[in-house]
Amino acid sequence: MIYKSRLIETITGKNRGLLASKNDQQVILAAIAQVEDYNPNPRPLEAKELLNGNWRLLYTTSQELLRIDSFPFLKLGEIYQCIRVQDTAVYNIAEVSGLPFLEGIVSVVAQFEAVSEKRVNVKFNRSILGLQSLIDYRSPNKLIAEIESGKKFTAVDFNIQNREQKGWLDITYLDEDLRIGRGNQGNVFVLIRI
Repeated sequence: MIYKSRLIETITGKNRGLLASKNDQQVILAAIAQVEDYNPNPRPLEAKELLNGNWRLLYTTSQELLRIDSFPFLKLGEIYQCIRVQDTAVYNIAEVSGLPFLEGIVSVVAQFEAVSEKRVNVKFNRSILGLQSLIDYRSPNKLIAEIESGKKFTAVDFNIQNREQKGWLDITYLDEDLRIGRGNQGNVFVLIRI
């Protein structure tokens, strides 16, 4: 699809949104809207086999995520969102680099509940922040397997109790390798299957 190719071309080189100017953002949001108009799965929550799996973030307007890059000596690495439909679980994993041997990981675990054919409510349950070396982080799948086994990590590892730590996400485009979502705070997320 030409609109999908244009979107990928438009966000290339923008470092997930970190390098996007105001003008770039407008162009990217217009390209996203064009792709959303051609969503081959208007009921994405029924396309469980497409939704399930590991996704890498290509672009976002979420300052909460992008702000990680603004801490001194830290650089935001890859960001993954891994969806386990059968368990109604979402694993958000951000890799962080900085000083040598001080690479970190920021992970948030959530449960989701379908509330319409394209919207899920999300409730955040657990947060893990630590050094990749102490956590023995090698890949999103390994980290998820350890979380699912109930492992406690040598890190800041805590359950999120605040009832206000929730939100919703509309899946506005879904195909075999691209997913677009819009969240309750007005943010947009463009992800590619890995």
